[in-house]
Amino acid sequence: MKKIFQEDSKVLITTSHNSTEKAVQVAKKLSFEYGIPYYNRRHLNEKIREENIDFYYVVDNNLNLSIRIGNSRLFFHPGISKIRMENFKREGKDYLLDAIRPSQEDIIYDATFGLGMDAIFMAHFVKKIVGTEVSTHIYRIVSHGLKNYDSKEEWINNAIKKIDLYNEDMKKFISKQPAKAFDIVYCDPMFENPIYKSSSLNPIRPFANYDSIDDDIVEKLLRIARKRVVIKSLEKDRLLDKLSTKFDRIILSRKNGLIFACIDLDVDKEDK
Repeated sequence: MKKIFQEDSKVLITTSHNSTEKAVQVAKKLSFEYGIPYYNRRHLNEKIREENIDFYYVVDNNLNLSIRIGNSRLFFHPGISKIRMENFKREGKDYLLDAIRPSQEDIIYDATFGLGMDAIFMAHFVKKIVGTEVSTHIYRIVSHGLKNYDSKEEWINNAIKKIDLYNEDMKKFISKQPAKAFDIVYCDPMFENPIYKSSSLNPIRPFANYDSIDDDIVEKLLRIARKRVVIKSLEKDRLLDKLSTKFDRIILSRKNGLIFACIDLDVDKEDK
Protein backbone atom coordinates (compact mmCIF):
# COMPACT_ATOMS: atom_id res chain seq x y z
CA MET A 1 0.00 0.00 0.00
CA LYS A 2 1.21 3.49 -0.73
CA LYS A 3 2.21 5.72 2.16
CA ILE A 4 -0.78 7.09 4.04
CA PHE A 5 -0.19 10.60 5.37
CA GLN A 6 -1.24 11.29 8.93
CA GLU A 7 -1.93 14.51 10.80
CA ASP A 8 1.74 14.83 11.84
CA SER A 9 3.07 14.88 8.28
CA LYS A 10 5.60 17.56 7.33
CA VAL A 11 3.59 20.07 5.34
CA LEU A 12 3.60 23.73 4.40
CA ILE A 13 1.53 26.17 2.36
CA THR A 14 2.54 28.39 -0.55
CA THR A 15 1.07 30.03 -3.66
CA SER A 16 1.28 29.36 -7.36
CA HIS A 17 3.98 31.03 -9.44
CA ASN A 18 3.58 34.77 -10.14
CA SER A 19 1.08 35.00 -7.32
CA THR A 20 -1.18 37.95 -6.70
CA GLU A 21 -1.15 39.83 -3.42
CA LYS A 22 -4.60 38.45 -2.65
CA ALA A 23 -3.38 34.86 -3.08
CA VAL A 24 -0.49 35.56 -0.70
CA GLN A 25 -2.90 37.01 1.85
CA VAL A 26 -5.17 33.96 1.66
CA ALA A 27 -2.20 31.57 1.94
CA LYS A 28 -0.91 33.39 5.03
CA LYS A 29 -4.39 33.40 6.56
CA LEU A 30 -4.72 29.64 6.02
CA SER A 31 -1.18 29.16 7.35
CA PHE A 32 -2.33 30.69 10.63
CA GLU A 33 -5.62 28.74 10.70
CA TYR A 34 -3.99 25.39 9.91
CA GLY A 35 -0.91 25.93 12.06
CA ILE A 36 1.48 25.18 9.20
CA PRO A 37 4.31 27.39 7.85
CA TYR A 38 3.92 29.63 4.81
CA TYR A 39 6.77 29.91 2.31
CA ASN A 40 7.23 32.10 -0.69
CA ARG A 41 6.95 30.03 -3.87
CA ARG A 42 10.43 31.11 -4.98
CA HIS A 43 11.95 29.31 -1.99
CA LEU A 44 9.72 26.23 -2.11
CA ASN A 45 12.00 23.69 -3.79
CA GLU A 46 14.87 24.56 -1.49
CA LYS A 47 12.67 24.17 1.57
CA ILE A 48 11.30 20.81 0.38
CA ARG A 49 14.84 19.48 -0.03
CA GLU A 50 16.05 20.86 3.30
CA GLU A 51 13.20 19.63 5.49
CA ASN A 52 11.97 16.56 3.61
CA ILE A 53 8.45 17.99 3.20
CA ASP A 54 5.81 15.29 2.55
CA PHE A 55 3.47 17.52 0.54
CA TYR A 56 2.30 21.12 0.38
CA TYR A 57 -0.82 23.22 -0.03
CA VAL A 58 -1.11 25.72 -2.87
CA VAL A 59 -3.36 28.77 -3.15
CA ASP A 60 -3.64 29.75 -6.81
CA ASN A 61 -4.52 33.16 -8.22
CA ASN A 62 -8.19 32.18 -8.40
CA LEU A 63 -7.91 31.53 -4.64
CA ASN A 64 -8.52 27.81 -5.10
CA LEU A 65 -6.78 25.50 -2.63
CA SER A 66 -5.06 22.27 -3.59
CA ILE A 67 -2.50 19.79 -2.27
CA ARG A 68 0.53 18.87 -4.34
CA ILE A 69 2.19 15.54 -3.70
CA GLY A 70 4.70 14.49 -6.34
CA ASN A 71 2.95 14.75 -9.69
CA SER A 72 -0.46 14.38 -8.10
CA ARG A 73 -2.84 17.21 -7.24
CA LEU A 74 -5.76 16.97 -4.80
CA PHE A 75 -8.38 19.65 -5.31
CA PHE A 76 -12.11 20.21 -4.98
CA HIS A 77 -14.24 19.92 -8.09
CA PRO A 78 -17.79 18.59 -8.47
CA GLY A 79 -17.18 17.31 -12.00
CA ILE A 80 -18.56 13.80 -11.47
CA SER A 81 -21.69 15.30 -9.90
CA LYS A 82 -22.20 17.30 -13.07
CA ILE A 83 -21.75 14.24 -15.29
CA ARG A 84 -24.09 12.27 -13.06
CA MET A 85 -26.79 14.92 -13.35
CA GLU A 86 -26.41 15.01 -17.13
CA ASN A 87 -26.84 11.23 -17.26
CA PHE A 88 -29.85 11.38 -14.95
CA LYS A 89 -31.57 14.03 -17.05
CA ARG A 90 -30.89 12.03 -20.18
CA GLU A 91 -31.75 8.56 -18.88
CA GLY A 92 -34.13 9.37 -16.01
CA LYS A 93 -32.32 6.90 -13.75
CA ASP A 94 -29.53 6.87 -11.19
CA TYR A 95 -28.59 3.97 -8.89
CA LEU A 96 -27.79 6.22 -5.93
CA LEU A 97 -31.16 7.95 -6.19
CA ASP A 98 -32.86 4.57 -6.46
CA ALA A 99 -31.13 3.63 -3.21
CA ILE A 100 -31.79 6.73 -1.10
CA ARG A 101 -35.30 7.47 -2.50
CA PRO A 102 -35.04 11.16 -1.59
CA SER A 103 -37.76 13.70 -0.96
CA GLN A 104 -37.36 17.48 -0.89
CA GLU A 105 -37.70 17.69 2.90
CA ASP A 106 -35.13 14.99 3.70
CA ILE A 107 -31.98 15.64 5.71
CA ILE A 108 -29.16 13.23 4.83
CA TYR A 109 -26.13 12.38 6.91
CA ASP A 110 -23.12 11.52 4.72
CA ALA A 111 -20.85 9.69 7.16
CA THR A 112 -17.78 9.42 4.91
CA PHE A 113 -17.85 12.62 2.88
CA GLY A 114 -14.60 12.42 0.92
CA LEU A 115 -14.58 14.87 -1.99
CA GLY A 116 -18.36 15.25 -1.74
CA MET A 117 -19.19 14.05 -5.25
CA ASP A 118 -22.14 11.95 -4.10
CA ALA A 119 -23.20 14.58 -1.58
CA ILE A 120 -23.46 17.40 -4.11
CA PHE A 121 -25.59 15.27 -6.39
CA MET A 122 -27.85 14.13 -3.51
CA ALA A 123 -28.16 17.68 -2.19
CA HIS A 124 -30.03 18.75 -5.31
CA PHE A 125 -32.89 16.43 -4.36
CA VAL A 126 -33.13 17.03 -0.60
CA LYS A 127 -33.35 19.80 1.98
CA LYS A 128 -29.91 19.42 3.57
CA ILE A 129 -26.75 17.30 3.74
CA VAL A 130 -24.70 16.97 6.92
CA GLY A 131 -21.32 15.39 6.30
CA THR A 132 -18.32 14.25 8.31
CA GLU A 133 -14.79 13.80 7.00
CA VAL A 134 -12.20 12.48 9.43
CA SER A 135 -9.12 13.35 7.34
CA THR A 136 -8.02 16.87 8.21
CA HIS A 137 -6.26 17.34 4.87
CA ILE A 138 -9.24 16.23 2.79
CA TYR A 139 -11.54 18.30 4.97
CA ARG A 140 -9.46 21.45 4.42
CA ILE A 141 -9.49 21.09 0.64
CA VAL A 142 -13.19 20.26 0.42
CA SER A 143 -14.47 22.77 2.98
CA HIS A 144 -12.49 25.53 1.25
CA GLY A 145 -13.97 24.43 -2.06
CA LEU A 146 -17.52 24.34 -0.72
CA LYS A 147 -17.12 27.92 0.51
CA ASN A 148 -15.46 29.33 -2.59
CA TYR A 149 -16.44 27.26 -5.63
CA ASP A 150 -18.56 29.06 -8.21
CA SER A 151 -20.03 26.82 -10.90
CA LYS A 152 -21.57 27.77 -14.22
CA GLU A 153 -24.24 25.22 -13.29
CA GLU A 154 -26.64 26.97 -10.91
CA TRP A 155 -27.94 23.70 -9.52
CA ILE A 156 -24.41 22.93 -8.25
CA ASN A 157 -24.14 26.30 -6.50
CA ASN A 158 -27.54 25.76 -4.89
CA ALA A 159 -26.66 22.19 -3.87
CA ILE A 160 -23.40 23.29 -2.23
CA LYS A 161 -25.29 25.80 -0.09
CA LYS A 162 -27.27 22.91 1.42
CA ILE A 163 -24.14 21.14 2.74
CA ASP A 164 -22.70 21.40 6.26
CA LEU A 165 -19.36 19.62 6.59
CA TYR A 166 -17.53 18.75 9.82
CA ASN A 167 -13.98 17.53 10.37
CA GLU A 168 -14.97 14.73 12.72
CA ASP A 169 -14.75 10.98 13.06
CA MET A 170 -17.98 9.27 12.06
CA LYS A 171 -18.03 7.09 15.17
CA LYS A 172 -17.73 10.03 17.55
CA PHE A 173 -20.23 12.10 15.58
CA ILE A 174 -23.00 9.49 15.51
CA SER A 175 -22.62 8.78 19.22
CA LYS A 176 -23.63 12.39 19.94
CA GLN A 177 -26.72 12.43 17.71
CA PRO A 178 -30.25 11.85 19.01
CA ALA A 179 -32.31 8.93 17.70
CA LYS A 180 -33.80 9.51 14.24
CA ALA A 181 -31.73 12.67 13.80
CA PHE A 182 -31.61 12.19 10.02
CA ASP A 183 -34.04 10.93 7.43
CA ILE A 184 -31.37 9.04 5.49
CA VAL A 185 -27.89 7.90 6.50
CA TYR A 186 -25.36 7.26 3.73
CA CYS A 187 -22.03 5.54 4.28
CA ASP A 188 -19.37 5.12 1.60
CA PRO A 189 -16.17 3.71 3.16
CA MET A 190 -13.03 3.37 1.06
CA PHE A 191 -13.13 0.28 -1.16
CA GLU A 192 -11.00 -2.77 -0.42
CA ASN A 193 -10.24 -3.11 -4.14
CA PRO A 194 -9.91 0.46 -5.43
CA ILE A 195 -10.88 1.43 -8.96
CA TYR A 196 -7.53 2.97 -9.88
CA LYS A 197 -8.77 4.00 -13.30
CA SER A 198 -10.95 6.52 -11.44
CA SER A 199 -8.46 9.37 -11.84
CA SER A 200 -10.65 11.80 -9.88
CA LEU A 201 -10.28 9.67 -6.75
CA ASN A 202 -6.62 8.64 -7.00
CA PRO A 203 -5.24 11.86 -5.42
CA ILE A 204 -7.39 11.31 -2.32
CA ARG A 205 -5.96 7.87 -1.52
CA PRO A 206 -2.78 8.97 0.40
CA PHE A 207 -4.95 11.05 2.76
CA ALA A 208 -8.04 8.88 3.17
CA ASN A 209 -9.12 6.90 6.21
CA TYR A 210 -9.30 3.18 5.44
CA ASP A 211 -11.27 2.04 8.50
CA SER A 212 -14.14 -0.20 7.49
CA ILE A 213 -17.50 -0.59 9.21
CA ASP A 214 -18.92 -3.49 11.22
CA ASP A 215 -22.28 -4.59 12.61
CA ASP A 216 -21.92 -2.34 15.63
CA ILE A 217 -21.45 0.75 13.46
CA VAL A 218 -24.38 -0.24 11.26
CA GLU A 219 -26.59 -0.52 14.36
CA LYS A 220 -25.50 2.96 15.44
CA LEU A 221 -26.23 4.32 11.97
CA LEU A 222 -29.68 2.73 12.12
CA ARG A 223 -30.32 4.43 15.45
CA ILE A 224 -29.94 7.91 13.97
CA ALA A 225 -31.88 7.15 10.75
CA ARG A 226 -35.60 7.69 10.31
CA LYS A 227 -36.19 6.29 6.81
CA ARG A 228 -33.18 4.26 5.71
CA VAL A 229 -29.48 3.52 5.81
CA VAL A 230 -27.58 3.06 2.55
CA ILE A 231 -24.08 1.55 2.39
CA LYS A 232 -22.04 1.83 -0.79
CA SER A 233 -19.52 -0.85 -1.68
CA LEU A 234 -18.09 -2.80 -4.61
CA GLU A 235 -19.32 -6.16 -5.84
CA LYS A 236 -15.79 -7.57 -5.60
CA ASP A 237 -15.26 -6.31 -2.03
CA ARG A 238 -16.08 -8.39 1.05
CA LEU A 239 -17.72 -5.67 3.15
CA LEU A 240 -21.30 -6.86 2.83
CA ASP A 241 -20.26 -10.48 3.43
CA LYS A 242 -18.69 -9.45 6.74
CA LEU A 243 -21.91 -7.81 7.96
CA SER A 244 -24.66 -9.91 9.50
CA THR A 245 -27.12 -7.10 8.75
CA LYS A 246 -30.08 -8.06 6.56
CA PHE A 247 -30.54 -5.63 3.71
CA ASP A 248 -33.95 -4.93 2.23
CA ARG A 249 -32.61 -3.96 -1.18
CA ILE A 250 -29.32 -4.54 -3.01
CA ILE A 251 -28.85 -2.30 -6.03
CA LEU A 252 -26.03 -3.28 -8.37
CA SER A 253 -24.56 -1.30 -11.21
CA ARG A 254 -23.30 -3.89 -13.69
CA LYS A 255 -21.31 -1.22 -15.51
CA ASN A 256 -18.88 -0.44 -12.69
CA GLY A 257 -19.68 -3.03 -10.02
CA LEU A 258 -20.98 -0.51 -7.49
CA ILE A 259 -23.39 -1.82 -4.86
CA PHE A 260 -25.86 0.17 -2.81
CA ALA A 261 -27.09 -1.91 0.13
CA CYS A 262 -30.28 -0.47 1.63
CA ILE A 263 -32.01 -0.96 4.96
CA ASP A 264 -35.50 0.53 4.76
CA LEU A 265 -37.13 1.38 8.08
CA ASP A 266 -40.85 1.08 8.72
CA VAL A 267 -41.51 4.80 9.10
CA ASP A 268 -45.28 4.51 8.95
CA LYS A 269 -45.34 2.02 11.82
CA GLU A 270 -42.99 4.13 13.92
CA ASP A 271 -45.00 7.31 13.37
CA LYS A 272 -48.28 5.78 14.55
